[in-house]
Amino acid sequence: MWDWFINLMTSILAGIESFCGDWGLAVIILTIIIRLLIMPLMTRSTRSSAKMQALQPKMMELQEKYQNDPERLQEEMQKFYAENKFNPLGGCLPIIIQMPVFFALFTVVKNVPADACFYNILPSISVSPSGALSQWGWGGAWVYILFVAAFGVLTLIPMLMNMKNLPEEQKSQQIIMGVVMAVMMVWFGWTVPAAVLLYYDASAIWQVAQQKFVTQRVMDQVKAEQAEKDAQRGQIIEVTRREQKKRQHKKR
Repeated sequence: MWDWFINLMTSILAGIESFCGDWGLAVIILTIIIRLLIMPLMTRSTRSSAKMQALQPKMMELQEKYQNDPERLQEEMQKFYAENKFNPLGGCLPIIIQMPVFFALFTVVKNVPADACFYNILPSISVSPSGALSQWGWGGAWVYILFVAAFGVLTLIPMLMNMKNLPEEQKSQQIIMGVVMAVMMVWFGWTVPAAVLLYYDASAIWQVAQQKFVTQRVMDQVKAEQAEKDAQRGQIIEVTRREQKKRQHKKR
């Protein structure tokens, strides 16, 4: 099954290269195609993340209330998810779908010509930054190093952009997490083929643009809808409580 997927990816990439005339550009075009295909799922993922942020205060209340009773907490959380029609794993699907493509590129680049390049920018898309440094020294590897640095920076930017939607007490944690993640991505990217860096960098640039022009709008809309639902629910509860109160009759 995996070999079939690798062969399919290689054929698709070769077909795109025959059209555009450059292997590196073919990787970028493949990235754009994949991002377009999963865009509806990304929108759903964004709505799920926004809903989770909107519901988080109530979830924390439940966790604090039943912190000494794990079974009751799980039961109440499931009931809470059902009442609000929320799936906590709803934001993971786009990432899961992209992972096979991401890892397949490690093998696919072995099937392309050794001199497959990205115009005159990267001499070979199958060489890693560490490999470029050992083969050509700093003079020939500086572009690869630039791409791996972008690998880390583009990991950090979306996390910083998302800080606007977080409570104040979580922002410092988000910064620390983002920096740690960026360092890990640079360390990881140092040994991966340049084709993988091209794929990730192009995908991350798309993510930054989407988060700026689409994601924030969707999140604001979902939070407004949830706030309106909570307000309506509060009004219903208040009316119900008033109706349940016994009327006091005057003594005659």
